[in-house]
Amino acid sequence: MNNNITTILFDLDGTLIDTNELIIQSFLHTLDRYYPNKYGREDVLPFIGPTLDQTFGSINKEKTEEMIRVYRDFNNTQHDYYTREFPGVYETIKTLHEKGFKLGIVTAKILYTAKKGLKLCRLEPFFDTVVALDHTTKPKPDPQPILKALEQLGSKPEEAIMVGDNYHDILAGKNAGTKTAGVAWAIKGKDFLLEYGPDYMLEKIEDLLPIVGVETG
Repeated sequence: MNNNITTILFDLDGTLIDTNELIIQSFLHTLDRYYPNKYGREDVLPFIGPTLDQTFGSINKEKTEEMIRVYRDFNNTQHDYYTREFPGVYETIKTLHEKGFKLGIVTAKILYTAKKGLKLCRLEPFFDTVVALDHTTKPKPDPQPILKALEQLGSKPEEAIMVGDNYHDILAGKNAGTKTAGVAWAIKGKDFLLEYGPDYMLEKIEDLLPIVGVETG
């Protein structure tokens, strides 16, 4: 469908790997320590996507750093227990890699945890760059992380597409001048993402292949 695409950028959590339960449990663990019985599952769903600094800063500025440490300690120790592969991701990413596409990760996670997830799901060898929270001063939806990934890959915005499960990903792609694709398996739902006008909506990860010009079937 679009043979001009040479570069595909992906968000990580909720897009390629299913860390939704890990993130939810990490928030519940942290918030219950500081605000016992105040937050439930539905309360923490809006926290999926923004940086930890943004989320905890909006709750308690004085204890933001402390809460981030508690969150990351739990997240790190429980990572492999809660993290799962989304169906079809490994095969699709492997195909794109073999077809010669430049592949990158643009995530709000720190590099250590991002690489941990990529290794666990056997995806790390396929990616040419990982732009994590450590590498930027302005997180998505600012275009800075995407532009940094494109620079590292030697690509231009007009030949790239950003794929993600949250509005930060869609808006960051638009702000950077790339094509954008939302994923229908996003925890906040397909309809939520459609409000931000992605160029494409993937019902399953394999839907990306014809969009970037890879013949299937």
